[in-house]
Amino acid sequence: MTEQVRQELGGDVDELGPVDWIVVEFPGSKFRGEIAPALDELVEQGTVRVLDLLLLKKDADGSLEAFELADLDESEIGALRSYEAELAMLLSEEDVEAVAAAVEPGSTAALLVWENLWAAPFASAVRRAGGQLVASGRIPVQALLAAIEADEQEGD
Repeated sequence: MTEQVRQELGGDVDELGPVDWIVVEFPGSKFRGEIAPALDELVEQGTVRVLDLLLLKKDADGSLEAFELADLDESEIGALRSYEAELAMLLSEEDVEAVAAAVEPGSTAALLVWENLWAAPFASAVRRAGGQLVASGRIPVQALLAAIEADEQEGD
């Protein structure tokens, strides 16, 4: 890990929890910062720590603009402004370009990177025991709902 990232994350990196990222797209560029209260609650409960947050705006012609929180006004990000001073700025230009390819033209997307604080003690114990993560995955809620619906239709 580079010294810059080590300094930005602070503390002992051996105590870090798993780090995840998501991209949430808002068709029609109707992002208004309404997710801030839910994110605030997770941070206040000690469940997650926000490490990086970008907003991406892709015009109808496919041109892209990436914005840090400091570039946006309150009407666009709401209470997300409170994370501005804490962000580690971990994302590279290549990361942003790769994510932008998945965003539909005429949309706004939020790219969020967070540390799973709830899992940090377990992750640290695994590392101290000589273990390492070899695979990880996530099942999208939409896939679970589709599976439940399919089971219900088969039962009819």
